[in-house]
Parts: sequence; structure tokens; C-alpha cells
Amino acid sequence: MEPVDGLPAKARRRAMATIAISVGLAVLDGAIANIALPAIARDMGSSPSATIWVVNAYQLAVTVSLLPFAFLGDMLGYRRVYLTGLAVFTAASLGCALAPSLPWLVGARVVQGFGGAGIMSVNTALIRFIFPREMLGRGLGLNSLIVATSSAVGPSLAAAILAVGSWHWLFAVNVPLGLIALALATRVLPVTPRAGQRFDVLSAVLNAVTLGLLVTALDGLGRGAGVWQLVALLTAIAAGTVFLRRQRRLAVPLLPVDLFRRPVFALSVVTSICSYTAQSLAYVALPFYFQFVAGMTQVETGLLITPWPATVVIVAPIAGRLSDRYPAGVLSGLGLAVMTAGLLLLLAIPAGASAPDIAWRMAVCGLGFGFFQAPNNRLLLGSAPRERSGAGSGMLSTARLVGQTTGTALTAAAFSLAGSHASSEVARGTVLAIGVAFAGAGAVLSVLRLRHRQPV
Repeated sequence: MEPVDGLPAKARRRAMATIAISVGLAVLDGAIANIALPAIARDMGSSPSATIWVVNAYQLAVTVSLLPFAFLGDMLGYRRVYLTGLAVFTAASLGCALAPSLPWLVGARVVQGFGGAGIMSVNTALIRFIFPREMLGRGLGLNSLIVATSSAVGPSLAAAILAVGSWHWLFAVNVPLGLIALALATRVLPVTPRAGQRFDVLSAVLNAVTLGLLVTALDGLGRGAGVWQLVALLTAIAAGTVFLRRQRRLAVPLLPVDLFRRPVFALSVVTSICSYTAQSLAYVALPFYFQFVAGMTQVETGLLITPWPATVVIVAPIAGRLSDRYPAGVLSGLGLAVMTAGLLLLLAIPAGASAPDIAWRMAVCGLGFGFFQAPNNRLLLGSAPRERSGAGSGMLSTARLVGQTTGTALTAAAFSLAGSHASSEVARGTVLAIGVAFAGAGAVLSVLRLRHRQPV
């Protein structure tokens, strides 16, 4: 039987409150630990290269488990997977806060990453059942606002916490917020239908090997090709080939290859990867330019990056509402065209440009990205059948991570080729030119979706 189309207004607001808290925490913990790495290394007497696994462990755990948890969402119900992920994330946060050694902390971060994946794999699938069909764009716009706000305030929040307490508090603050989100979630999240499919363990293992080694190889290759990086890349390709062949034989695959046969779904995923790759290229490269070429301080650099996510916070809810009335292919294509123009403007920054001159160009990029994100997410999720919302939600989050990883790896590769001139005008120009190419390609792919029937 078709489930009720959305929750009543009061229950909808409460459900979005728990989504806001949990997704905000999961996004923040993806990057907030970066700020504390020097303090963690000092307190635990560990090397910087070892300490960076505090960040890598979380990202890898999220990456390899998103699709399996999304499949379990379709199989067992999105509410159950979400609640389990939130409980695991909260408990693991306490484990991180109490960690007596680096191995303990890294292990707790792995568990925390699995919890974060449980949240992020099904959060947009839940939004599909929280909001009525005609308001889905509005709900996804609010979700984009939550993600953008968390990204924007993350570094400042981490700095504020570290100013008054130790790094342990970065993880300890998650515990009361997680418990509040759990209390809300158990009362107001909708119970969603379950599918009768079986979970294929071998597919989950192949998915983890493929994505885990691919991310590790790309990260390493960006710093210079070595034997280990090449072996990891070749192993990832081999495992990925076996993984894809197995998925084609399954009636309900872990990797939704059946949904990729739908042109709108496939184009939406690739467009999302292009957009996040372009964003990541700019986010990683520009701080080096601002500090080492323009001679700005860390505080000034942070302030100059802020107009991008701050504009997304403003624009995303508006774009979400518009996507309930107008074709998402048009809105997303227009957004990525504006983002492409913004990156071209950043590419043309004159020497000695003032802070306001840089800031408004960053805001143009944020305007385009914010206008793209919610409509694209609505179209991607809406092009999946309602009973496969978990698969759509999982691919949405996976596309974001793949794009961010690709952008970071390409930036590192460009810097590596530039050698001692990694932060030069030439390196910045190369990276931003690659970003322009990805954003422009995404704009074209977005408009191509208009040739196909788009879901309401």
C-alpha cells in the first residue's frame, strides 16, 4: 500500500529538527578534526603523518559503507537504519572524547564514520517521506542549507571550542546533541515500507575494497605516484570490475546499476560529481594562494572563503522551493553556469586584488552552487522509485564524496607538478581552469536532462 504522502506540518518540523541535528553533526565531524590535529599530535606524542588518520579513518569508513547502509534502508526501513546510525555515532563520539591513545581514537573514528554513514545514507530518503511530494524540493533545500551551514561554521566552531577547552570537547559536544536527536527521532520519524530483498555480503565487501582502495590511491597519487599507490589503483580497478559484473546479475543490486539505466538518474549523479569536484578544487587550492601569494593571514583566508558557503545557505532553500514548480534541469543548469562564471572570475583575479574584490567573486560561485544543489538532489531522488529511495539517497551522498575526493586529488596532483611553485599564480590558474571545465561540463549535462521525462 502506498504510504501517506508526507507528515502533518507540526510533525514535519520536528522530524526536520532531528535531521538537522544529526546531519549537521555528521558533516561537521568530517572536517572539524582537521583543526585539532596539531593538538592531538602533541598530546599523544604522535607524528603528523600518523595523526592525519584521525581524519582519514572517518572519511574512509563513511565512503565504504554508504551504499551498503542505503541498501539496508530499502530492506529494513530508513527509520531503523537512521536510528541505528545515530546511536552508533553518538556512542562513538563518547569513545573519541575518552580516547587514551591514538590507535583508540582512530578506531573510534572508524566506528563514528560507520554511524555517520548510517545517517547520511538515508537522510534524503527520509525527507521524501517527511515532506509531501509537491514540497520535496523545499525539504531538500532545507537539507542543503543544513549541510552548507555546517560546512561554513565548522572551522570557526572548532576554533571556538579549542579556545576554551581541549580537543576532546570537539567530540564530547556530540553526545548531548546526539541524544536529543535520538529522543526526537524515535517519536516523530515516519515508519517507511520495507523491501523483501536479501543483503549480498560479497557485494558489500567488493564495494568496500573498490571504494576504499580507490580513495586511498587517488589521495596518494596526488602527492606523487609510488608503487603502493599504483598497486592500490590497479587492485581497485580489478575489484570494481568484478563488483560491476556481480551487480548486473542481481535483481536488486547494492550499486543501483538498474537505476543508472534511467538517463535522468545517471545524468544527475554525474552532474553532482562534476559540481563537487569543481567546488573541491577551489576550496583546496585558493587558501594556498591567499596565504602564500597574496600574503593574507589564516583569519583573512577564512573570511574570504566564507562568502561561498554563506551564499549557499541563503540560496539553497529558495532554489529548493523553485524546484517544486520549475524543471530541475533548467535550474541546476543555470546554477552551474553561474558557478562556471564565478570560477572564471576567480581565475581572472588581478594581482593585488582587494578582499572585497575577491569576496564578491566567491559569492558568485556560492550563488551558482546553491542554485544547483537542491534542484539536482530533488531530480536525482525523484527519478528513483519510491521503494528505492535508499538507493537514490546513498548515491547522492556517494557522488558528493567521490567529487570531493577527485577534486582534492587533482589539486594535489597539480601542486605536485608545480613543485616549489605549488602556490604560484600558474598553479592556481591550472587548478581553477580544471574547475571551470568540470563545472561547465556539469552545466551541459544538467541541461541534457530536459530531453528526458523528469519526475514530478
